[in-house]
Amino acid sequence: MDTKLQGYWLGHSAFKFVSPKGNIIYVDPFLKDNPSTPDALKEVEKADFILLTHGHEDHVGDTLEIAKKTGCKVVGIVELIGLLTDKGLSEDQAVAFNKGGTVRFDDFSVTMVSANHSSSFDGKYAGDPAGLVLSFEDDLCIYHMGDTNIFTDLTLYGELYEPHVVLAPIGDHFTMGPQEAAYAVEMVNPNLAVPIHYGTWPPIDSDPNEFKEVLQEISDVEVLIPDVGKEFLNTD
Repeated sequence: MDTKLQGYWLGHSAFKFVSPKGNIIYVDPFLKDNPSTPDALKEVEKADFILLTHGHEDHVGDTLEIAKKTGCKVVGIVELIGLLTDKGLSEDQAVAFNKGGTVRFDDFSVTMVSANHSSSFDGKYAGDPAGLVLSFEDDLCIYHMGDTNIFTDLTLYGELYEPHVVLAPIGDHFTMGPQEAAYAVEMVNPNLAVPIHYGTWPPIDSDPNEFKEVLQEISDVEVLIPDVGKEFLNTD
């Protein structure tokens, strides 16, 4: 993997990536009201893209504020993007697509795949939940699973997209717990697994080390448990 790509976990399911050409990409930017996001990272000054897995408040987060401030593109499923434009997102910034579709940008693409969960925004149906496959130059691929439980399509996603990195929810209660998440990752079979969507509030206070232990028992996938706000990925 010769591509230079930087990645930061911002707590819960939120990520910041800086692409090889310098595009600043946020995924599920739930920051200001996220108790696990460091104060220094709650304000976003620059962004080129926001990618959304689904409409729940702890994923859409600060999207509208960031979009208005930075002029970034906001990318997500058709129904959710429609609801966001109703709330003031500029049509020029909206990028709506659907499952199985791929949208291509300067030096990366995003493919939308299924997630087995629910989705709403502001009390309204926000389309199906999704996972997002981010493909960068030199075929470096990151799969953000969104909020999901285990389902058999994951094996196909592993075969089709061959992701190097999988970002997997482990918190339980609202998503998979550590054991189910470990088996889900084993189905995808990436090089590296990163546990997410845990520790934010008491109901999802799962132990990432349990996830790591289970996964290491059933596969040879490496597990990285990153510190919130610290760089965990740099392919320079």
